[in-house]
Amino acid sequence: MAEQSKKHSQFKGQPRLPKFAIPKRYDLILKPDLTACKFSGAVQISVDVISDTKFLVLNAAELSVTPKSVTFTSDNKVLESVEVELFEDDEILLLEFKENLPIGVGVLNIEFEGTLNDRMKGFYRSTYEHNGEKKNMAVTQFEPADARRCFPCWDEPACKATFKITLEVPSELVALSNMPIVEEKLNGNLKTVYYQESPIMSTYLVAVVVGLFDYVEDHTPDGITVRVYCQVGKVSQGKFALDVAVKTLGLYKEYFAVPYSLPKLDMVAIPDFAAGAMENYGLVTYRETALLYDDKHSAAANKQRVAVVVAHELAHQWFGNLVTMEWWTHLWLNEGFATWVSYLAADSLFPDWKIWTQFLDESTEGLRLDGLAESHPIEVDINHAGEIDEIFDAISYRKGASVIQMLQSYLGPECFQRALASYIKRYACSNAKTEDLWSVLQEESGEPVNKLMNSWTKQKGYPVVSVKVKDQKLEFEQTLDVKEFLGSSISSARPWIKVNVDRTGFYRVNYDEDLSARLRDAIERKCLSTSDKYGILDDYYSLSMACQQSLTSLLALMGAYREELDYTVLSNLISIAFKVARIVADAAPELLDDIKLFFINLFQYSAERLGWDPKQGEGHLDAMLRGELLTALASFGHEMTLNEANRRFHIFLDDRNTPVLPPDLRRAVYVAVVQNVSTSNRSGYESLLRIYRETDLSQEKTRILDSLASCRNPEITHEFLNFLLSSEVRSQDAVFGLNVSREARETAWNWLKDNWDHISKTYGAGFLITRFISAVVSPFTSYEKAEEVEQFFASRMKPYIARTLKQSIEKVHINAAWVKSIQSEKHLAEAVKELAHRKY
Repeated sequence: MAEQSKKHSQFKGQPRLPKFAIPKRYDLILKPDLTACKFSGAVQISVDVISDTKFLVLNAAELSVTPKSVTFTSDNKVLESVEVELFEDDEILLLEFKENLPIGVGVLNIEFEGTLNDRMKGFYRSTYEHNGEKKNMAVTQFEPADARRCFPCWDEPACKATFKITLEVPSELVALSNMPIVEEKLNGNLKTVYYQESPIMSTYLVAVVVGLFDYVEDHTPDGITVRVYCQVGKVSQGKFALDVAVKTLGLYKEYFAVPYSLPKLDMVAIPDFAAGAMENYGLVTYRETALLYDDKHSAAANKQRVAVVVAHELAHQWFGNLVTMEWWTHLWLNEGFATWVSYLAADSLFPDWKIWTQFLDESTEGLRLDGLAESHPIEVDINHAGEIDEIFDAISYRKGASVIQMLQSYLGPECFQRALASYIKRYACSNAKTEDLWSVLQEESGEPVNKLMNSWTKQKGYPVVSVKVKDQKLEFEQTLDVKEFLGSSISSARPWIKVNVDRTGFYRVNYDEDLSARLRDAIERKCLSTSDKYGILDDYYSLSMACQQSLTSLLALMGAYREELDYTVLSNLISIAFKVARIVADAAPELLDDIKLFFINLFQYSAERLGWDPKQGEGHLDAMLRGELLTALASFGHEMTLNEANRRFHIFLDDRNTPVLPPDLRRAVYVAVVQNVSTSNRSGYESLLRIYRETDLSQEKTRILDSLASCRNPEITHEFLNFLLSSEVRSQDAVFGLNVSREARETAWNWLKDNWDHISKTYGAGFLITRFISAVVSPFTSYEKAEEVEQFFASRMKPYIARTLKQSIEKVHINAAWVKSIQSEKHLAEAVKELAHRKY
């Protein structure tokens, strides 16, 4: 074997497959055994051999393939393989034949076996209960590079082919794939299900789901059948997503000027699912929390998430599935566009949600990650399949979407839409790179799009524009094409200036003290748009964290938002308040009580305006805001909020249908209850675990895990963290319990170290394992802790955690520098005391 590996060494360690053969069509048969959790299969691949070779090199991982099962047929000549070698590290299957393969199209036959794994990737098993009995279903998750764990294939986005799929499954189960069923043949307890051949597509979009499901159905005006599949008994929870999907397909048909290209669209809620959702062509799979909506037990935030996620996945049917990125370097073409377009659809369907204002959160998360030295460009080099998972991040999704928003704002919506439609038509059923999109936009607009946009996608980071007044003139430290205006709505008020109007540009603005004071006045006098108020606050917070603005100035600015009513602005204000309280607890613990009092005073005005109980006819955003405000007041120790929350919780414990605790209030109440939990007073903890065990609604389960993480008692937190790894919590959901309180972060770090081998084995490479690192490591605030983390992972490094680990350690360094900066502020204590005890 060593000699053989040396002989084939030219194929090892390459990021891409060699190009001497191209797949054209797959005829795939899969036979999952849901009891033994194994599967067998056979694939016939029509391959176009385009240059002389006696090797075929394709992808395979965790599959068993024997030489006898491999043949290549061309012109009625059958060639048998003389060597079959699987390079597990590179996930490639090398097939050697006795002689050169004939040039032209031949058929490669491979039989194989594999395991239905429990890692939520490849061809895997998910569990569910039916009539009190635990059962397995078989599900695929192939993005980014895991089709190779189901069948040998050319597992790269550019290697598009058609797929003719056949499944052999238990006769009582529902069996779904990308295309409609052509025929079913019963054979005792089994049935063979044949599907229509698919259009040309990439391997990562192939999908199979086998299990017991109910469904709801509707049709588009074009006659496309749309279904939402879910566990038996949950069918009513699929109706909202179904309605959104039918309307969204119509919207996208009009927007892209191309109809949806398949005859049906199925959307399936999967109990165990690593990502939020996956855009498989014609068979979109989701976590239950991202697809199902329950009128009685889902919060307004859950409803919004379902709508936005469905719109995102359906956008991929055009941007991603019909036109596919050429390689993972261009992932943002899929994810950035789907993120941006999902807001377009949600705004059209639900205008009262003011979703474009909430889009500001996308740019903020993009800016947060892009502010790190360990960020990466939107177009990122990928040299190993293990690196791909980590770029499904805020750069690809959120910075990508923000850059698109910026470009659309510059070119104008009509021109931009026209260009996108041209791009989709030109590259339909094919692959594209970023430059291809820029070229089409340039042709349609006449603007130098390529020159304008390359600096935004090919380099990491963003500009910071410093603005000051000198000799009655504005000075900009960085020369950028920015819009600005000088405005004054009251003649006696000081004029003010706001750069980056409505936060359309992906950059931050640093104002001098005089301009900052003028903007604080303008905010208090309600002179600014919602987007501008959001942008000023977010830039100021980020610059304070980067030690370019004092915490004293940031707190003074936050005070100007006391009468703010907008959901998006207040939501960000709350988020910043939590982060400031945590950093002050480390930098100046003697100020923490006054900081908390300041934040309680800051949020009381808005909380009292909304009250505890929903009002007749109030909007979706009021419902979301009420919960966030009450959560903040409870977290900062507001006694009246804590007392009222506990009162309502005890009523709810006796009657789960009581109107005193609607879904929008539950997280706030749960967080309030957890504040009182201690080693000697476990009742709140036990009660929440009881609710967790009794509910079968995924959204309620994750809400409880998230709330329990805020417990301040290290002993209880340790017990809770162990609970996350128990069989009672689905592997996908453990990450919801990782954002522990400051008091328990050392406990969480020790727990992570103790359980790292188990966590590593359970999650392997994938979307979820990096969340353990970022959640547990990032909140620390000392250089010593950063070094300790680095030392622990030095011998445990893997390609799929490297980027996240570096980013998390960098965040610890940033926090440590911020702590030092705060400790050196001379008048911070007096400022905090004055703000905390200010009478409004």
